[in-house]
Amino acid sequence: MSQVRSLQPNNVWNFFEDLNAVPRPSKKEEQVIAFMVQFGKNLGLSTYQDPIGNVIIKKPATVGKESSPTIIVQAHLDMVHQKNNDTVFDFSTQGIQTYVDGDWVRATGTTLGADNGLGVAMIMAVLASNDVQHPAIEALFTIDEETGMTGAKELERGILEGKILLNIDTEEDDEFTIGCAGGIDTTINWNYSLEEIDSLEKSYQLTVKGLVGGHSGTDIHLQRGNANKLMARILQFASVRLARFEGGSLRNAIPREAVAQFWANDLSIQQLQDSLNELIPLLKDEFASNDPGLTIELIPFACDQKPMNAVSQKQFLNALVATFNGVYRMSPDIADLVEASNNVARVELWDGNIRVLTLQRSSVESSKTDIANVVAAPWHALNAEVTHSGSYPGWKPNPHSQVLATMVDMYRKQFNAEPKVLACHAGLECGILGERYPGLDMISFGPTIRGAHSPDERASISSLEKSYQFFINVLANL
Repeated sequence: MSQVRSLQPNNVWNFFEDLNAVPRPSKKEEQVIAFMVQFGKNLGLSTYQDPIGNVIIKKPATVGKESSPTIIVQAHLDMVHQKNNDTVFDFSTQGIQTYVDGDWVRATGTTLGADNGLGVAMIMAVLASNDVQHPAIEALFTIDEETGMTGAKELERGILEGKILLNIDTEEDDEFTIGCAGGIDTTINWNYSLEEIDSLEKSYQLTVKGLVGGHSGTDIHLQRGNANKLMARILQFASVRLARFEGGSLRNAIPREAVAQFWANDLSIQQLQDSLNELIPLLKDEFASNDPGLTIELIPFACDQKPMNAVSQKQFLNALVATFNGVYRMSPDIADLVEASNNVARVELWDGNIRVLTLQRSSVESSKTDIANVVAAPWHALNAEVTHSGSYPGWKPNPHSQVLATMVDMYRKQFNAEPKVLACHAGLECGILGERYPGLDMISFGPTIRGAHSPDERASISSLEKSYQFFINVLANL
């Protein structure tokens, strides 16, 4: 039996393990949707799947709570699928392999799925309970939060009655989130012509790896290295002929690894090696605090792609170097809050085609538009196809929320401590849900999770117990 199944609170960890046995990548949630529908039906509860795929399970109030207001509890079903390059794992067929490391639950070489699987599991435990006092509950399990928030955007109107929404998707157990950033995807597509391979050239592969990566919202201010940007920086002035470039994965994950394949004659490869001998120590020193595992490797490699033409290569690398990445603006109104940022998330180049995926976030609509235009500018100069899509609104903080005041008071009494009340730079679904259902009083909270969206993701065991006890206390007293 898994070590995790013996942890406390036992019911929550067991539901988390059950959930982690089900493949649930964003945009491919068919299996987990069916799992949740069956879960609700097995409990004999009213269970509904809306047209987009969100699952709503309703549970009547317990005795004595019938007159309390209905509470919507919400978490998302999908998870970010990331693994280390040397990990052999098929996310489409295998369940996440968890293990206990002190106070942490981790996964073997992959993301853990605590974001947002622990929130889902906490709600499942309440739905299945016979001893938790609560008002009438509408449990909303949304899809595709990580790559577009499609579930929240397309949530069917008129199926929810509650006016209070508890979102369990915050990653510090002493924080109540009352606002978040909105976002927009910017995608670049550009074509280039190919050249023939010179008989004096050989093919090589350059790899940037070992970066920490992380969540492109909550971790963007930590100034971690972006593998795509580092690769462009290295190759910008190299006299090699680029044939392939692939780096990063999802828009909301800071790229940890990038690979470039190219053709070069003996003189060009020696010049690149000499340059790397000087540059690698400088980069390691530059990123020593944030990315101590940074590794750059150059090896001979059997490339199957023709190189791109020299003019296009120069234009591409210059544009990628010029594409803004990181924190664009700090909030002038809320201390230490990132207002706007960009993540150069994924780069794909081979066989005459270039595709660059980026994600801009901002808590202010005007600066969201501004950073999207800044990201697009170097590519417009190349007449590339630039598409802005998937825009979603931020969530405006309401410091006068009645539910917030109640929960802060409860936290003080339960833990003899003061919770932090803040807005975050991540893209929570609350802003969208508030548009679909105007007038909701919303709070986001949850157990402590570290390294979300990376294979270093881990969840605190003691924090989950704390958060679940607080959750059921809130339900009993609202």
